[in-house]
Amino acid sequence: MYVEERQAGENGRDYALRVLKDNIIDLNLKPGSMVSENDLAAVLGLSRTPVREALLDLAKAKLVEVFPQRGSRISLVDYELAEETQFARSILECATVRLVCQKVTEDDVRILQENIMLQEFNRKDAKKLMALDNAFHRELFRIAGRLHTWEMLSSYAVHFDRIREMALHSVRDLKIIDDHKRICAAVDEHDESLSEEIMREHLERYRVDEKEIREKYPAEYFV
Repeated sequence: MYVEERQAGENGRDYALRVLKDNIIDLNLKPGSMVSENDLAAVLGLSRTPVREALLDLAKAKLVEVFPQRGSRISLVDYELAEETQFARSILECATVRLVCQKVTEDDVRILQENIMLQEFNRKDAKKLMALDNAFHRELFRIAGRLHTWEMLSSYAVHFDRIREMALHSVRDLKIIDDHKRICAAVDEHDESLSEEIMREHLERYRVDEKEIREKYPAEYFV
């Protein structure tokens, strides 16, 4: 498990929640694997209480199954839960990209283009590419003046994010960066219809990628 440094002002529960969630998405904590409060507390340098609270929060998000007196199990990858997340993202991001077309400035386009250049440079580094992918979408919400919506959506999107992470490691012909280039070009032209069309196609790629993802990872990772 990868342990990041605790951020300034971050309490134990939030720190444990952030680190555990990131490791679940990154598959450092494998689907179906068992974890214990004691072991996690030792690794994170925390008492058991904040770790227990974080695990209960993850259980509410269906990322962990808690078994009293026996430990906790990392939930299996569930495409039905990812489908619900994708449904929400599609509605909100398609609406957002239309707003972006109305509000975008030359400086905004430059920031998006710089992000895409970094994606190209880091295309073989899945962790960095995932972070840059998220940053690209966050920037669209910022331009639209809907950052609170992005934060809400991000907290809900963990099941979809786990599949996105798997795609980065398994899909041979990734279209992520090309999609971002097309979205950037469309918003630069203030073309609302085209921007929405590309965004919808972009967010539905996980369905196309499912076969390669399942071929790459053990069947027991999935519901």
